[in-house]
Amino acid sequence: MTHHTRSADAEPRSRAVPAIPDPRPADSPPDGVPLPEQALPEGAAPSPGQGLPWARVRAQGGAEDRARAVDRGQGRGQGRDQGVALEGGAEPGGGLVRFAVSSHTLRALASTEPSAEGTRLVRDVRRSKRLLLLRAVLDAAPGAEAAERWALLEEAERQDPEAVRDVLHYPATGVWAEETLRRLHAPQGPPPDLAHLGALAVAAALRAGIGFKATLRPVGGRLALPTLGLLRPDRPGPLALTERSWDSCATLPLHALPGGRTALDDLDPYRAPPAAHPAPVRPARRLTPKGHKRWDTQWSGALTLLERYDSARADEIGRLLRTVVPLGGGTRSSGATLPAAAGSVLARAQAPPALAATLVHEVQHGKLAALADVLTLHTADRTPRLWAPWRSDPRPLEGLLHGAYAHLALAGYWQRAALYGARGAWAQHARVRAQVAAVLPVLRAQPQLTVTGREFVDGMAAAERTMDELPPPGDQHATARRALERERRAWCEAHPELAAFVQV
Repeated sequence: MTHHTRSADAEPRSRAVPAIPDPRPADSPPDGVPLPEQALPEGAAPSPGQGLPWARVRAQGGAEDRARAVDRGQGRGQGRDQGVALEGGAEPGGGLVRFAVSSHTLRALASTEPSAEGTRLVRDVRRSKRLLLLRAVLDAAPGAEAAERWALLEEAERQDPEAVRDVLHYPATGVWAEETLRRLHAPQGPPPDLAHLGALAVAAALRAGIGFKATLRPVGGRLALPTLGLLRPDRPGPLALTERSWDSCATLPLHALPGGRTALDDLDPYRAPPAAHPAPVRPARRLTPKGHKRWDTQWSGALTLLERYDSARADEIGRLLRTVVPLGGGTRSSGATLPAAAGSVLARAQAPPALAATLVHEVQHGKLAALADVLTLHTADRTPRLWAPWRSDPRPLEGLLHGAYAHLALAGYWQRAALYGARGAWAQHARVRAQVAAVLPVLRAQPQLTVTGREFVDGMAAAERTMDELPPPGDQHATARRALERERRAWCEAHPELAAFVQV
């Protein structure tokens, strides 16, 4: 079976002003088919005003597509069980460029095990969704100023397309784009921050190394430039910027974590949703040099453990994770993933073994979010009624599926760590695997699963069963199952009205 979705633009390999981590290794193969080339007849050159990939997409999408993108919020559509297409995107003749997701790729993703085709699909879906958001923002933005910022981005793209793409596909840019689109279509409420489009254009121009002049207004005495950091002018008011501004002004560069692939973002104002939105987690304020050093140590330790125990997952994290956003104090969660900030993980400072596990866990949420943007896995609503062993509160089907998927990856990671002799890893593996094994039959029995969703859950179950080949020593697995059964009974006693949803 083939599951159809739509195409995407190519991933950037960033160049930097100053040194900025490349979001993928130097030997990465090209991913997918670049949307710009597919949007033009073979041998044709872009016409004036169509330099940027998203500019060409923008010219070919209609109001109906844009309305659906706004209504869905996540760029997700409804369709047949075989999958749905992401609204927007273009192919020759004004049609829709589509991916083909084979059952092999779907099962590879369902196993949570890293694969070249799965990673390529996730990255292509993320890029396609970002292009749609940017197109919708440009279509809705009023006035000539947005067009001027657009023109600067086009000029920078002609000089260095990879640098521009890194700015546009930066995780925080997605948060800004979704929030701006929401505000543009909401007559009541705060105005959209269209000035940030200027910050994107200036960051791209600086990284491309082109000559330019632009005037922006800092907020709170600082001007955030995505992928670069902050400019701190010495006087209030509008700031005249040129290609020399980064060298002539006081700056606070984005902090690059050791290893060269991922940045620690404690600067971008859109690294998490604005404070006006209720959220269970909040980013930390700007860290001190001591805080950065602490993160460097913990990050290096976590990467060392990942490369030792599970080098494939270490590589996957490097390919899919562009930024880590430190969580604020008082946050109980060890990590979180925001669909709007694709390629980013929020995490609190923690010991290397815990941070390694958090990275494995959160990257799975990002993978599943990308897949669910283009394939309909279920038709359930958000009513919380299902037991999730890793939480005390009832969960909707979407939440249980996400949790089971992330914990399946954790079970595999702890099993590999245990085989390398990591202390306490067998107990962690037995506990997490017992949790996953308990909910997989419940997931499989949900009538709201589509055919594609059922195939996906079956792939998860197959991956869980393969762990029998290397069981923990002694009766650790049986002990974990008994403990979990006690927890299940206690949960049912606390939620008697939902007990029927726990049994298969």
